[in-house]
Amino acid sequence: MNLPNDPAMLVSVLNTKLRDFYPSLDALCDDMEADKHALISKCKTIGYEYDSGKNQFI
Repeated sequence: MNLPNDPAMLVSVLNTKLRDFYPSLDALCDDMEADKHALISKCKTIGYEYDSGKNQFI
């Protein structure tokens, strides 16, 4: 699955996948062969940051 390019849609998809399938952002990125830093940067453009304790972008 390709991740959405739109930051708002990306946050939604990432949070759903983190909640339902992955114990961490690292696990998601490893499985999906995604660039963790690029995902974090894109989400940050709309004010979301990854919280590892909650395992979600908030």
